[in-house]
Amino acid sequence: MSRTVVVVGGGYGGAAVAKALQEEADVVLIDPRDAFVNVAGSLRALTRPDWAGNMFFPFDTLLTRGTVIRDRAVSVDPDGVTLASGRRVAADYLVLATGSSYAYPARLNADSVDEALDDLRQTHKELASAERVLILGAGPVGLELAGEIKDVWPDKHVTIVDPAERLLPDFESEMRDDLHRQLDELGIQVRLGTGLTAPPTTEASRAGTFTATTTGGEEITADIWFRAFGLRVNSDYLTDGRLTTLTPQGQVSVTETLNVHGPDGILGHVYAIGDLTDVAEDKMAAYALRHAEVVAQNITAHLRGEQVAATYRPMPDPMILIPLGSRRGVGQMPTPDGPAVIPAATVSEYKGVDLFTGRFTEQFGPTAA
Repeated sequence: MSRTVVVVGGGYGGAAVAKALQEEADVVLIDPRDAFVNVAGSLRALTRPDWAGNMFFPFDTLLTRGTVIRDRAVSVDPDGVTLASGRRVAADYLVLATGSSYAYPARLNADSVDEALDDLRQTHKELASAERVLILGAGPVGLELAGEIKDVWPDKHVTIVDPAERLLPDFESEMRDDLHRQLDELGIQVRLGTGLTAPPTTEASRAGTFTATTTGGEEITADIWFRAFGLRVNSDYLTDGRLTTLTPQGQVSVTETLNVHGPDGILGHVYAIGDLTDVAEDKMAAYALRHAEVVAQNITAHLRGEQVAATYRPMPDPMILIPLGSRRGVGQMPTPDGPAVIPAATVSEYKGVDLFTGRFTEQFGPTAA
């Protein structure tokens, strides 16, 4: 039996699947970057450039028995992947794990570690010189960025603007109340239910004083601003329809076993995981890792001639961990009795202290920088 598993995308889910299957099959991991990136650390890497190297992990320490191709997929069909270089990679099993894109600095623009670190150091200098910071977007990214900034520069004036009427409306009111309290203690100004009448006149993430006006008529003067909204699914390589038809949101429709729906039915040897899927849940690394476990189990079972039985069901209640620097933060976790709000000390212990660096060092090996 042929045993080549091609994984497209080396983020959280793709890297986990590749590592889990390298003892069972000939694994080929395709990613344009030269290292796995723990994007949970991006915002701290911006405010603490001496720490930034902790978020990169070399792919060659991840896959000791697999092959890593540093390239970008431009088309996929049931038999394999076509790369930007023109190379063709045949596959017996396919796992699509290309995730999503987000505004810098939450997601880095560069594909190489050296270039990414250069970008972060430059933006750090721009941020360090700014007394007043405007963040557009009060979701988890915007909140976490504000917390990281205040952790390093307590005296900076930080304002968050968002058209939403409430912070994190899908979560428990107790957690949201605690969030407001901590933001107030940090001196972070939050303007909800409003946007800007026009975009800032300066480039995002670059220093330059400007004054913006909210739809409510308030003028906000800042020396730098950051975009903290606008997630986009990375599915451009599937738009030719050779493998599947994308949803209106650009996602891939999957079954409960995370198999992909093809034009003529379910593709039993093709899987999709993480942000790329149409699974009805928030797009989070923790869920991508759970998807990876299901897919690894099913491909392993198929390779061994066993029944494919692992299925994925979203959690009934949302979960989240939002550090506000290394010591503060809010969170909600599922329990058998329903969602439970967790204190700042627990958020710090689980995520805030090292942003999962220890977990990935254990899983992948030493960092790249």
